[in-house]
Amino acid sequence: MASATRPIQRVGMFGGAFDPPHTAHRALAQAALEQLGLDVLHVMPTGQAWHKARTLSAARHRIAMCEAAFGDLPRVRIDRRETGRHGPSYTADTLAELRAEYPQATLYLVLGADQLLAFKSWVRWEEVLSLATLAVANRPTNIGAQALRGDAPLTDLSGVDLPFVPLCMPLQHISATALRAKLATEPADDPSLDLLVPDAVASYISQNHLYQTPT
Repeated sequence: MASATRPIQRVGMFGGAFDPPHTAHRALAQAALEQLGLDVLHVMPTGQAWHKARTLSAARHRIAMCEAAFGDLPRVRIDRRETGRHGPSYTADTLAELRAEYPQATLYLVLGADQLLAFKSWVRWEEVLSLATLAVANRPTNIGAQALRGDAPLTDLSGVDLPFVPLCMPLQHISATALRAKLATEPADDPSLDLLVPDAVASYISQNHLYQTPT
């Protein structure tokens, strides 16, 4: 957390389903903290995701996995507000709340390249843009089950007509979609999982039998 004698000037919001949070999520959080000079980063598990057709894992599991994935990083807060909100979760509402909490701070919304490409489909995206600076990390174009092979090209952001700050981080060929597909067919205690999610997240997934296909 920021020093009590230093005003909070730079605040980040890193939202997502985090179902599950993986090593690329953690690397992005670290890049945002360091490169944006954040005083605090709110890691924000979504509540009811308006744009996702599938049902998310229970909020308690996703919050616990976020605590395991990000809890040891300095200046990170696992923010539960969206999971306690009735109805769909909209980023514009959350940023408005953060603006009220930090009226003098610069707000940053931390995104992956895929989210930037879909940004204009978001509800009230213009309001989001008025509230926060977009901070974007690139990622491979393939975010499906084959992404773990690491053979997908970089996403082309040259045609994006939105202002954003690039975040530099090693390219991560990992996605939650690919992880869930892997976990549905392979043992949750497979040693290779430790390379894809933080150790504490791997342990939580195994102990709680998450993402396994019912037999």
